Amino acid sequence: MKKIVIKENDANQRIDKYLKKLLCNAPSNFIYKMFRKKDIKINGKKVNEKYILQKDDILEMFLYDDKFNEFTKEKDIYDLKREFKVLYEDQNILIVDKPVGLLVHGDAKENVNTLSHQVLSYLKEKGELDVGRESTFTPGPVHRLDRNTSGIVIFGKTLAALQDLNEMMKKRHHIEKSYMTICKGKLTKQQELVGYVKKIDNEDRVRFVKKDDKDALMMKTIVKPIRTTNDFSLVEVKIITGRMHQIRIHLSSIDHPVIGDRKYGDFALNKQMKQQFGLNNQLLHAYKINFVDPFGSLSYLKGKKIICPKPTQFKKIEKSLFESVL
Repeated sequence: MKKIVIKENDANQRIDKYLKKLLCNAPSNFIYKMFRKKDIKINGKKVNEKYILQKDDILEMFLYDDKFNEFTKEKDIYDLKREFKVLYEDQNILIVDKPVGLLVHGDAKENVNTLSHQVLSYLKEKGELDVGRESTFTPGPVHRLDRNTSGIVIFGKTLAALQDLNEMMKKRHHIEKSYMTICKGKLTKQQELVGYVKKIDNEDRVRFVKKDDKDALMMKTIVKPIRTTNDFSLVEVKIITGRMHQIRIHLSSIDHPVIGDRKYGDFALNKQMKQQFGLNNQLLHAYKINFVDPFGSLSYLKGKKIICPKPTQFKKIEKSLFESVL
């Protein structure tokens, strides 16, 4: 008999989902067979797979320790150097400044030194991470930035916070995200851009499609010029939706591509920016988060704004290109 006391970060989810994460090496049919055989109890009573776990519930499973150890595995927490900066932190969330070049999640080339793993290493060092086999919750990011986009990434440190943040992101208008970039050409007024995109199969890019195209995703972007010359515009961009490469492809579609953008940009201009400033990537920075209407466990953040300073290279390029209008 294996007994587990359900902690706060494992509560408020279906018991079958919890067990699939806990017994991650066990086949699904093994888990559901345990329910059918009545081998799972909560607080001494038999339950079905739809039961919602509560904090301090006592879960009993007819499972030997050696089988439990076989079906579970400890979290991989790497000892990593911290490259991010902490912008805000409390008991529920962590908001960080991600540098250019660091992945949020791993890919085929790099699966260890990522922002997510660095955050776990940081929380473990602080003593805020449960690394035991009996915990299924892992703090994680609510959204991601491209490897070469810098700035704000939000992490949920508790299950309730992560669930609420994900719901707020889905519903929109609860969390406002703003970016800074420098684009080609002179933008003279604020614009609201609406379009439809679709991911290109087997490629890390999207393309514009018609509204009625199968799998078309609507995207909405608000672009506001801050400083302009005849050749460049420093702009603040608010994304109402969160599509892949949204800002980059939307600005490119109105002939104001982000400087340094190798996918949707002006390649001749990119070459000039590389020679002049050593810029090898899109100059895009997630600089502000505004908690407009947070709810649930994060309702106390209402009106909270987090601003992330621009990276050194961004400030250097901005100063050079807009010297005459500063």
